[in-house]
Amino acid sequence: MKKRILYFDMDGVLVDFGSALKKQPSEILEQYKGHEDDIPGLFGQMEPIDGAIDAVHKLAEKYDCYVLSTAPWANPSSWADKVKWITEHLDDVFHKKIILTHHKNLLNDGNAFLIDDRTKHGADEFGDRHIQFGSDKYPDWQSVVDYLMKL
Repeated sequence: MKKRILYFDMDGVLVDFGSALKKQPSEILEQYKGHEDDIPGLFGQMEPIDGAIDAVHKLAEKYDCYVLSTAPWANPSSWADKVKWITEHLDDVFHKKIILTHHKNLLNDGNAFLIDDRTKHGADEFGDRHIQFGSDKYPDWQSVVDYLMKL
């Protein structure tokens, strides 16, 4: 039987954006204040969110998994940094399965699920198949895994 597709956003879902900001010198934070996602190399310095790595491996047993994320247009290194991060942390699941776009809705086939912490960039068009990570309903990885594994 063909597995259903499951898309994972990165920032705020797989990776902790704030963990990379803590590693920046104060002068860099001041220079990029208000547009921190344009800091070169930032996306390669993020730590995994607690439980994310194990959750991806568990969900990959049941779903055909892909990364579906956006990257800041004004920060070309972010695109390469995201691929580098996946290669270092989850290449066994996401090798050549990374989609970077500002139009996530284009991947909504009416059957796939999306785990995303926000409703921007077309995530809201997934309807009840949008699992909003960090919400009251899905506050952590255990709640997401429990829900998706029983479907």
